[in-house]
Amino acid sequence: MYKRKTWREKMDNPKLPKVVDGEMLLPSPYDIEAVIRTVREGRLLTTSQLRETLAGKYAAKTTCPLLTGILLHIVSEVAEEEAAAGKQRITPYWRVIKDDGSLNPKFPGGVERQAERLREEGHRVVAGRGKKPPRVSNT
Repeated sequence: MYKRKTWREKMDNPKLPKVVDGEMLLPSPYDIEAVIRTVREGRLLTTSQLRETLAGKYAAKTTCPLLTGILLHIVSEVAEEEAAAGKQRITPYWRVIKDDGSLNPKFPGGVERQAERLREEGHRVVAGRGKKPPRVSNT
């Protein structure tokens, strides 16, 4: 019988991190989790800032945007899994926003849950227009 892996188990990949051709970092989910844990309440981190921080750590020119997005989703699921298990201090993934300030629909609970968490921390979230997701407003 197949036992489904937990999100935490999905983070284990002995092949990561890896710098390809000395230029592009393929980050580990643990690296992503560690950077997000440094973001204090009331602060935000864009995905580009996350990628730049990771690239700098490994002296790479860039960090793979596709893999970063996939692993960011896994890190967010791990945090929710841990919260459901009663853990009080989880990785504040909701503080990561897209470069244009918009929220991430792939996070657990979608943009609604991310907006709720950000509002709890004092951020102003405005509705998106048309098909655009809500975004954090600096005003």
